[in-house]
Amino acid sequence: MNVLVLNCGSSSIKFQVIETDKALIARDEDRCLARGLIERVGGLALIRFQATGRAPLKEDAPLRDYRAALDRIVRWVISPDSGIDGLRSAADIHAVGHRVVHGGEKFRASVLIDRAVIEGIEECVELAPLHNPANLRGIRAAQEIFGPGVPQAAVFDTAFHATMPPTAYLYGIPYHLYRRHKIRRYGFHGTSHRYLAYRYRTMRGLPKEKVNVVTLHLGNGCSACAVKGGASINTSMGFTPLEGMLMGTRAGDVDASVLEYLTHKEGFSLSELLTMLNKQSGLLGVSGMTSDMRELLEEEREHGDRRARLAIDLFCAVVRRYIGAYYAELGGADALIFSGGIGENSAAVRRRICAGLECLGLSLDQRRNAALAGGKAGLISSARSRLRAYVIPTDEELLIARDTYRAIAAAGAARGA
Repeated sequence: MNVLVLNCGSSSIKFQVIETDKALIARDEDRCLARGLIERVGGLALIRFQATGRAPLKEDAPLRDYRAALDRIVRWVISPDSGIDGLRSAADIHAVGHRVVHGGEKFRASVLIDRAVIEGIEECVELAPLHNPANLRGIRAAQEIFGPGVPQAAVFDTAFHATMPPTAYLYGIPYHLYRRHKIRRYGFHGTSHRYLAYRYRTMRGLPKEKVNVVTLHLGNGCSACAVKGGASINTSMGFTPLEGMLMGTRAGDVDASVLEYLTHKEGFSLSELLTMLNKQSGLLGVSGMTSDMRELLEEEREHGDRRARLAIDLFCAVVRRYIGAYYAELGGADALIFSGGIGENSAAVRRRICAGLECLGLSLDQRRNAALAGGKAGLISSARSRLRAYVIPTDEELLIARDTYRAIAAAGAARGA
C-alpha cells in the first residue's frame, strides 16, 4: 500500500510517500519513496521535492491555497519526472495519512476520517487555533483531489499521551474548570515519542512492557516524555506546546504572575504577552541573536559570546532538570533517548546535557557521542554506564503511514466480521 503522509502547517505542506503493509511492517522494511516540502502556500511558493535515490527538485511557483499545493505534489509524484517506481496515476496512491496536532480527550488513537471525525477535529480548534485549522485544510484538500474512494486517516500528536494518569495531566486549579473547559495537560510530539520508544525496543529486542525510558525531542520545539511499560505517563508540554522546556522561541515554564507584572510594568496586552512567550523568548530571547542552536554554538566557539553561552547553558540545565524529574517518576529508567534536530545532530549539546547526570549512573562515551549525527542511530553511553543513552532519529511519518494502513485493515476486518 502506498500512503501519502501529509503534515500541513499554517502556510506549508510537508509530505512523504511511504510503501507499507502488514508484511513490510512485520519485517520493518517499509520504504520511503519520496518526500518534500512546499512553503509559502498562498503566494509564490518554494517547492522542494525528492524521490529516494534521485536528485532533488527545487523551484518556485504561485500556489494560491492548499488544494493547489496538494495538486502540485500529486502531479509530481505520479509524473515520469519523479522517477518513482509503481506510481503512474493518482490511483497508485492508496491512502492518505494526516498529522493532526490536537485530538483533545476525544481521540485517544488514530482513526479513519469521516464526517464525525472532522467534526471532532473542529471541536478541538479552540485548543489548537494555530494548528488544527491548517490540518483541516489539508484533509479537505485531499478529499477534493482523491474523492471518497481513497481512505484517509488522522494521526494525533496528543494521542500517545492519553495514557497519562490524572496526577500527570491535571493542573492545580479548581477542578470544575477541567470538567467544564477540559483545561489539562495534553502533551504534544506524541507520535515522535511513540516512535522513539518503539525503535528503542526493536534495537534492544525488548517486549513493549519492558520499555522504561526518558525520551527527548529536541528541536525548535522541545519536549520530554516519561515512558513506562511502553506508555506515556508524563510529558513536558501541556495545555499548549508553550509549557515545558526552553525552546527555540518559546519560553517554556514561567510563573503566571510574571504576566500580570509585565502588564503593569510594560503595558503589554494579553496578545503581546503570548507573542512574546511563543515567538520572542527561548534561545532567541535569552541570546538576543538567534533561535538556531547551531549558530549559538558557533558564536560561543568563535567569539566567546556570553549571551550565546548563557542561552545554551540554560537550555541544557532545563533539559537536565526534566530528565531528573522523569527518572524519579519512573522509579528509575533504563535509557535516555535523544532525538529531534538538536538531539540528533549536536554532540556538544548532548555532552553538556549529560554532564552532571553521573548521579543517575550515566557515563557518556565521548567518542561514540562525537560520531553520531546526520541521521545515524546508536548508543552513546559507555560500557560502565548504568543508564544507557542513545541517539535515535525520529520518524513520525513512518508511524503515520503504518497507523493509516492499520486503521484501514481494522475497518476492513470489522466489515468482514
